[in-house]
Amino acid sequence: MAQNATIYKVELSVSDMDRHYYETHKLTIAKHPSETDERLMLRLAAFALNAHEHLEMTKGLSTDDEPDIWQKSLSGELDVWITLGLPSEKVLRQSCNKAAKVVVYPYGGRTAEVWWDKIKNSTTRFDNLEVVNLPEADTKALADLANRAMKLQVMIQDGEVTVNLEEALVTLTLDRWKSAA
Repeated sequence: MAQNATIYKVELSVSDMDRHYYETHKLTIAKHPSETDERLMLRLAAFALNAHEHLEMTKGLSTDDEPDIWQKSLSGELDVWITLGLPSEKVLRQSCNKAAKVVVYPYGGRTAEVWWDKIKNSTTRFDNLEVVNLPEADTKALADLANRAMKLQVMIQDGEVTVNLEEALVTLTLDRWKSAA
C-alpha cells in the first residue's frame, strides 16, 4: 500500500537585504514519502533565496516535467525554474529552454562535486543557468530543524544566509558553481 505525503505547515519570513525583499509566506508543503528532511528543508531554503510574490512550490518529486519551485509571469510564461539535486544534462537543457532563468541547488557533498565535474563543461552554453551548491554540513544542519509546524526566519545579507527556528540557528554557505549571465 502506498504511503501518503506528510503535510508541513511553514511560516517563512524572508528578509533579503541583498534584493530588498521582505515578506512572510505561509506555505503548506507535502513531503513525499521518499523525500528526506534534508531535501524538504533545502526546498524551503531555495524558496527563501528566490522569494517573490509569484514563486510557488510545485508537485516536486511526484512529477518529472516540473521543477521543485517555479515562478510564472502573469501571462503564464516560466520566469524561474528551480530544481534540487543532480539533474542530467538532458533535463538541464530542457529546463533552460522552458524558463528565462534556471537555478539548480545540488546537494550531497562529494556526490554533488562528482556530478558537477562531469556535467559542468556541457553547461557553458546555458546563459540562463545558475548552479549554487550548499555544503553537506549545512544541509544536514538544516535537516535537523525539520518540524511539521515551523516558523522559520531567513535573513540574507551580503550573500550570507542565516536560518533561524526558535533557538536554533543555521548559517548556509552558498558556493556558486555557475552564475547566470
